[in-house]
Amino acid sequence: MQGLGLAQDIIAISIPYWKHNVNILAGDIGGTNTQLAIFRVEHKQLKTLHESTLLSADHDSLASAVQCFLQQSDLPCDRACFGVAGPVINQQCQATNLPWFIDATELSDILGIGQTWLINDLEANAWGIPALDKDDFLTLQEGAPDASGNACIISAGTGLGEAGLYWDGMRHHPFATEGGHTDFAPRNTLEFALLEHLQQQHDRVSWERLLSGPGLVEIYHFLRHYRNNMEPAGLKEITGRGDPAAMVSRQAMDGRCPLCREALDLFVSLYGTEAGNLALKQMATGGVYIGGGIAPKILPKFSEGMFLDAFNAKGRMTPLMHSMPVKVILNDRAALYGPALYAAAQTP
Repeated sequence: MQGLGLAQDIIAISIPYWKHNVNILAGDIGGTNTQLAIFRVEHKQLKTLHESTLLSADHDSLASAVQCFLQQSDLPCDRACFGVAGPVINQQCQATNLPWFIDATELSDILGIGQTWLINDLEANAWGIPALDKDDFLTLQEGAPDASGNACIISAGTGLGEAGLYWDGMRHHPFATEGGHTDFAPRNTLEFALLEHLQQQHDRVSWERLLSGPGLVEIYHFLRHYRNNMEPAGLKEITGRGDPAAMVSRQAMDGRCPLCREALDLFVSLYGTEAGNLALKQMATGGVYIGGGIAPKILPKFSEGMFLDAFNAKGRMTPLMHSMPVKVILNDRAALYGPALYAAAQTP
């Protein structure tokens, strides 16, 4: 599901935010695209005033991209917040998939905006969840009727992001992690072979190495080698042209390539495994959210059961896993809503 049109893009805020009647500049900073928007926080509503998507590669810094965006509108901004893929430490971040080093204080000075914050992109997604409607989710597992407590979000896209939401008894408090960079752990003979295959090419194999667009292609290449298969006709793009991850998933979903289907099935099963790992570590009895750009494009695969089979297969903890609601986020605007809601919640 795409975001609502600008004329209708007014959402209710259910959290008691500190600051209202302000204009907030929000950004979702990705390796390919930089999404920017100006929101008005007013009467417990978040209204989109202006937004645009820029190609990140067209700019040598975030400041350059934001200045280009602001030139398109004369709207003043009281606060700004940007979700960035990478660890944010002391309000500074070296973007993971961009040659941008971002400093919030420096950015604030350049833009002339008094208060500017940087947050991790998955933390931003977590902040955006309360702004979504029930139709913005696909429920994979209902969980316990009285489910409550901590929650978590895992998102596979260009990379793998993970974040937690601590429950204080009244509301959730999102926090960032870099859990996607933890070590991949195989479960069976095939996955041990996958690990050994990747260790021949990389010094270290993280979960992000597999649960990402490039990771799906890595899995495809491994299976082709493992099964001793020839490249299927029409799939030469896998080795260099176009979007190889999209090619693998499309061929798998169309049923035209058994090897691609096996690769996507393994990808989804691994996704379920790591989502379950994250859920256990966060004790996410309040819910597990699947974000990112990949899941909405392969929803039928998530409904086939392999994701939940892997998610719930935690030995003695299996009953606990079944009690956790699991939902796929269908609205990609959570990552843009989140920074706005974060900025609205901050005291001076």
